[in-house]
Amino acid sequence: MTDSWRQPRRLLLVALGALTVFFLMAPTLVVVPMSFTASNALTFPPEGLSTRWYEKMVTDPQWSTGFLNSAKVAFLTAILATVLGTLAALGTVRGRFPGRGAVNGLILSPLIVPVIIIAIGMFSVFVRWKITGSIVGLVLAHTALAVPFVVVNVATSLRSMDRNLEQAAQSLGAGPVRTFRRITLPLILPGVLAGGLFAFITSWDEVVVSIFLTSARFRTLPVEMWEQVRQVVDPTVAAVSTTLLAVTTTLLLLAFVVRRQAPAR
Repeated sequence: MTDSWRQPRRLLLVALGALTVFFLMAPTLVVVPMSFTASNALTFPPEGLSTRWYEKMVTDPQWSTGFLNSAKVAFLTAILATVLGTLAALGTVRGRFPGRGAVNGLILSPLIVPVIIIAIGMFSVFVRWKITGSIVGLVLAHTALAVPFVVVNVATSLRSMDRNLEQAAQSLGAGPVRTFRRITLPLILPGVLAGGLFAFITSWDEVVVSIFLTSARFRTLPVEMWEQVRQVVDPTVAAVSTTLLAVTTTLLLLAFVVRRQAPAR
C-alpha cells in the first residue's frame, strides 16, 4: 500500500473506533443529564435543571449508608487483594514448582468463570461459615474477584523489570527481604498501585456477588440501587449512577497514568 493511502486509512480506523466507543457509551452517558432533572420521574431530555437528587443521595440514610458501606468494603478489598495478588504474582512469575501453570490458572479463574456461578458457590460456603451479610464475608468475596487484576498488573511489571539489578544487590550482601524492599518493590510499584486501583474498582462496582452476600442491614451502593430499581424508580438512581460512573472513570484514568509510569522507573 502506498503512502498516499496510509493516512486516509488511519483516519478511517480512528473514526470507526470513535463511533464504536460512542455507540457503547451513549446509553451510559445519557444517565448523566437525567440525574439533573427537576422532574420527579426519569425523563430525557431533562425537564429543567436541579441538584436536589444529589442532595437526596447525600441526606437519605439508605443511600449515604450504602455509599459508606461500599467505600469501606472497596478500601479493605483493595488492601487485601493488593497484598495477596502481589505475593501470588511473585510466586507464579519467579517460582519454579510443579503445577505452576495450574496454580496460575486457578488464580485467574474468576476472570473466566461466570460471576453468577461464583456467587452461588460463595453463598453456599459462606452460609456454612456464618459470614453472609457481614463486611468480612463481602471483603473476602470481593478479594477473590479482585486478586486476578492485581496478579496481571504485578506479573507484567515483574516480567519487564531488569533482574540484573536484584542480582547486583544480592552480590553486594543484601538479603532477599532487603532486595525486595529496596530494589524489586520500587520497580514494580506502578503495577502494584494499578492493581490496587483495579481491585478497588472491582469491589466498588460489584453487584451480583453482593446481592447474594448482603443483608437488609448491610447493603452496598450497587445493591441498594438494585433494590430501589425493583421498587420505585426516581432520579436519585440516576444521581447515584452518575456518582459511581465518575468515581470509576477517575480511578481508571489514575490507573492508566500509574501504569504509564512503569517504564520510567
